[in-house]
Amino acid sequence: TKPGAGIVQGGLFWQYYEDLDKIKSSENYLSITKELYRKIKTVNGEELQKITPETPLKVGDKVTVRMILNTDRPMEFIHIKDMRAAGFEPLDVLSGYQWKNGLGYYQSTKDASTNFYIEQMPKGKYVFEYDYVANASGIFSNGITTIQNYYAPQMNAHTKGDVVEINSN
Repeated sequence: TKPGAGIVQGGLFWQYYEDLDKIKSSENYLSITKELYRKIKTVNGEELQKITPETPLKVGDKVTVRMILNTDRPMEFIHIKDMRAAGFEPLDVLSGYQWKNGLGYYQSTKDASTNFYIEQMPKGKYVFEYDYVANASGIFSNGITTIQNYYAPQMNAHTKGDVVEINSN
């Protein structure tokens, strides 16, 4: 209730728990997708082979994660959090500032995720890639990747959840 004249503003936030591999992607003017590739050595150098349920990983495989981000407007103060399966170990463990494809960002590796902090991002399509190694066998939830504006949290999107199978050698 409001005991007087004037405008009242409010908000509602709904939070619930769901298995990470059952989450569906969300997008609007901002979208993000995540793909996993096995790095294979060939006579022409390293090539990327998309990982599918028919081509499971083996312990010791080098994996490239590729995140594709699309935005139809310029944005500022963006945080991307890429969760990873417990069977993966990141190869880039040192945090630091990166400049790739016309975009500057700070990359920080944590225990269960890699985070990207972007101060300014013009509208367009951006691709982020980094590597891990498969270090344990099993069936793992690979989590989701989220993107959110720090000062306008309603500007957000996330990928769908995935399951990754890593076989022993």
